[in-house]
Amino acid sequence: MVANRTSADGGMETSYGFRDVAEGEKQGLVNDVFHKVAKRYDIMNDVMSAGMHRVWKDAMIAALNPRKDPDYRTLDVAGGTGDIAFRIVEASKRLAHSTVLDINGSMLAVGQERAQKKGLSDNLTFVEANAEELPFEANTFDAYTIALGIRNVPRIDLALSEAFRVLKRGGRLLVLEFSEVQMPLLDRVYDQWSFKAIPQFGKMITGDSEPYQYLVESIRKFPNQKDFALMIEKAGFSKVSFTNYNGGIVALHSGWKI
Repeated sequence: MVANRTSADGGMETSYGFRDVAEGEKQGLVNDVFHKVAKRYDIMNDVMSAGMHRVWKDAMIAALNPRKDPDYRTLDVAGGTGDIAFRIVEASKRLAHSTVLDINGSMLAVGQERAQKKGLSDNLTFVEANAEELPFEANTFDAYTIALGIRNVPRIDLALSEAFRVLKRGGRLLVLEFSEVQMPLLDRVYDQWSFKAIPQFGKMITGDSEPYQYLVESIRKFPNQKDFALMIEKAGFSKVSFTNYNGGIVALHSGWKI
């Protein structure tokens, strides 16, 4: 079964996968999912994307092209394990500083441990907080990134408004997210992979298929490329665009604070 997507008018705040939940209930349910998968997050993404998430994230950093400047500041949201922040720091020749924000302490603990092993701790700050209410001053960051995580934020409109607030003038928003497949044959194959194979692989890896069932359902509920671009525009961003990867399995959305 594939449920209807939500639109630019909202709906994700009460959608836990294909289940409708009370307003305010979703965040706790999502937190439980990521507590369960935190230590196997990379494996989870490999299963969800057949390994392609690494390529997509590299493409995201290439699009960002972080400055090689010690004053360059980025905020990576829902990035607890550090995947994007590590790439940003390395692409800046270890000059930039990235703040990693996640609402889930288990994910952040994994990221901090990984940062120490990579020798990147001096370039990173880890903050446990909610994307809907960022604990930062306005006009603080040069870039705001979020990869494969914004669909798990209940009130996406608030998260986008907060992104706009904390970015400096001239700052850039980049959002990588699973989206609507644009190729009919690929669409059918991808549905079979998602609903039949992914939860079973998840159960084999973690002993629990439920987190993976939620994750694949949440992809199908997330607004399509055009609707999400409209949400970014409504938050105040200019020059909004998106690029599809792998036929629209994921899309990279871009916007500027001008």
